[in-house]
Amino acid sequence: MFSLNLLFALVWVLLTGVFRPANFVVGFALGYLALRLVRLVSGPSTYYDKPRHLVAFAAFFVWALIRATVRVAYEVVTPAMRMQPGIVAIPLEVESDAAITLLANLITLTPGALSLDVSADRRVLYVHTMYMHDAAAFRREIKEGFERRVIEVLR
Repeated sequence: MFSLNLLFALVWVLLTGVFRPANFVVGFALGYLALRLVRLVSGPSTYYDKPRHLVAFAAFFVWALIRATVRVAYEVVTPAMRMQPGIVAIPLEVESDAAITLLANLITLTPGALSLDVSADRRVLYVHTMYMHDAAAFRREIKEGFERRVIEVLR
């Protein structure tokens, strides 16, 4: 469906004769709406849920990034050390290289956590965290937060 949507956007650009990125975006949006109208004939598809999942994913990541940044900044400017660093093994549900890479990068981009390694069988991700007060809670936070959303977006 995505390739068909891109084709609709290119046809729109060619028909209008305006070769600008904004016009391509308009063509893509119109193609998406046309495909959504045809959805009743073509049957169900996960393609139509992607924009909602992408927006939810971006909002979740930005919120997690803000929370982690504030937490680490607070740690830096206050004299009391609340850090309890540790390494946590997180069993993975994601299987593809792209999904594992995206998950590991999201964790690493969030201050206070760093993806270290993936097991040889690609079933466990090892993460260093500055705040390992409860390993099970940290594991649950990653699985129910980042991993679940990565699965939704890449499905």
